[in-house]
Amino acid sequence: MVVKCNSLGLFGIDSFLVEVEADVSKGIPAFDIVGLPDASVKESKDRVRSALKNCGFTFPTVRITINLAPADIKKEGPVYDLPILVSLLKATNQISKNLDDCAFVGELSLSGEVRKVNGVLPMAIKAAKAGIKKLFVPYDNAIEGAVVKGIEIYPVKTVFDLVDHLKGIKEIEPTIYDYDGVNDISQTLDFCQVKGQYEAKRALEIAAAGGHNVLLIGPPGSGKSMLAKRMGTILPQMTFDEMIETTKIHSVAGLLPENSGLISNRPFRSPHHSISAVGLSGGGAVPKPGEISLCHNGVLFLDELPEFSRSALEALRQPVEDSTVTISRAMGRLTYPCSFTLIAAMNPCPCGFYNHPVRECTCTEDSVRRYLGRISGPLLDRIDIHVEVPPVDYDDLTTKSQEEKSEDIRKRVNAARAIQTKRYEGTSINCNANLDASLFEKVCVIDDRANVLLKSAFDRLGLTARAYDRILKVSRTIADLDNSEVIKASHITEAIQFRSLDRKYWGR
Repeated sequence: MVVKCNSLGLFGIDSFLVEVEADVSKGIPAFDIVGLPDASVKESKDRVRSALKNCGFTFPTVRITINLAPADIKKEGPVYDLPILVSLLKATNQISKNLDDCAFVGELSLSGEVRKVNGVLPMAIKAAKAGIKKLFVPYDNAIEGAVVKGIEIYPVKTVFDLVDHLKGIKEIEPTIYDYDGVNDISQTLDFCQVKGQYEAKRALEIAAAGGHNVLLIGPPGSGKSMLAKRMGTILPQMTFDEMIETTKIHSVAGLLPENSGLISNRPFRSPHHSISAVGLSGGGAVPKPGEISLCHNGVLFLDELPEFSRSALEALRQPVEDSTVTISRAMGRLTYPCSFTLIAAMNPCPCGFYNHPVRECTCTEDSVRRYLGRISGPLLDRIDIHVEVPPVDYDDLTTKSQEEKSEDIRKRVNAARAIQTKRYEGTSINCNANLDASLFEKVCVIDDRANVLLKSAFDRLGLTARAYDRILKVSRTIADLDNSEVIKASHITEAIQFRSLDRKYWGR
């Protein structure tokens, strides 16, 4: 007798339908799983057998064949434990309910408990699109799945609960998600806690308003990390679509907090400089999201930038430009989104005190050159804003005056983003940093004085075409903050000021 049961699998951050077919027939007792399963799927037979026996159900001593269709896509993970168990119960007439509009995912313990799995959100999205009405998931994944509208999510704690529900003995109540509760969580960090550093604060405000990348250069203790960690407090609140995208990535990676639904705060990732290129960009035998995808719609902070390996830094170049990262392996080709704001921080030399106003640098010129040379020109060119973070002087540090709060800065950022949203309506562009060169003439309208100034800077500084584009984009953002349709000379001047440090330190 052959029975069918619906389940779902993962491929990157997308899901696909899996039909679990169970055939129970006479013959030498055996339990085979086919359909391109990996090792963890093959182990399902042992977990299912023990769970059935320990829960008091009959495990048939016959020949059992489980097929996971489509058979040309590799199946991985323990998510198929629950649908395999359900299909066996149905094949042996221990349950009789019609399950055509149902799907099941979940890992089993040997005692019959249903354990949490990764990727329930993209699975629920796919199930809803495929017309499945009911999705049975582990209890700990229920809130995550309930985010999706148009499908009922049933939380399952144990095999007993599931069977009682399917038999109509004791029904499981579907989980309801509270969308009104999705709000920006209050932050303990605030820009008012940072004394002085007005130029750096201004640079981060521009970066937040236009989605630009920033490089902070300064001696130890000047507040680079402190500034970067507060970047999230001035970024615009996430849209619903951004929440869904971000939560999908964290769901697949298994990094969602327990009993959480949508991620409503923009991610902030700060990997250690010992991270590998694969850890940063993603990969593995079965490619998983890396740090640059886990900070999608948020901030990636790279502290001590020159200490990162050359391969890791070069792996950033294409994702920073394209906002996607493509990983090719023998099993397939995956593309993960990675639209993030990069904030990099570094000392000007190995000892940290090169060009310090008071302390003497102990490095040789060669060591300073080698240290700065770890940052390649192409990567540096992709960072829109370069800003020097000098030591905080005593007067700024001890002042009693109130520094500007993140809330006030965020209002200006939101106003600038609203202008950009209206400007790029109907396109795939969401901020000035992603502005396509084909739209420069239409969007970046500059007056005559600003044009003369930009031409002079281009010739005098020897700017590349990419640097020219980035200056225009930053100028457009500064003009938006100034609520100006036309880019003026003052906007160009400020944008050029934020591209001067590569000449001062690198001579480029």
